[in-house]
Amino acid sequence: MSFNNLDQLYRSVIMDHYKNPRNKGSIEEDAVTIDMNNPTCGDRIHLTLKVTDGIVEDAKFDGEGCSISMSSASMMTQLIKGKKVEEALELADIFSKMMMGEDYSEKYDLEDVEALQGVSQFPARIKCATLAWKAMEKGVK
Repeated sequence: MSFNNLDQLYRSVIMDHYKNPRNKGSIEEDAVTIDMNNPTCGDRIHLTLKVTDGIVEDAKFDGEGCSISMSSASMMTQLIKGKKVEEALELADIFSKMMMGEDYSEKYDLEDVEALQGVSQFPARIKCATLAWKAMEKGVK
């Protein structure tokens, strides 16, 4: 597959998550709630996590922001559900390294999250992509 075709595929995955977000909403009972915002661009996220016996049982988000921040939140909630807290934190570290253009572990299948790789080429957008991940890290610690 050529670079242009791959780039277009990644863009369509990002837009699909933006227009049809997964896990949108909030968890009412026994949830950890984290509110964060990116004051430089106005992105904000309200993340709720249900963690039981060290497992992320459920993850939902709400908020407002650009396609990068909202699709990243959608992808992140999808990826961490059912994972141990340690695995979720490891995934956040992998994602952070990906955003910084650094080498990262390929221990996990990142699924749709891989579509965000190109964001690393736009330093101003990295905070958009990492907002939900930072909220998750804060919530599980």
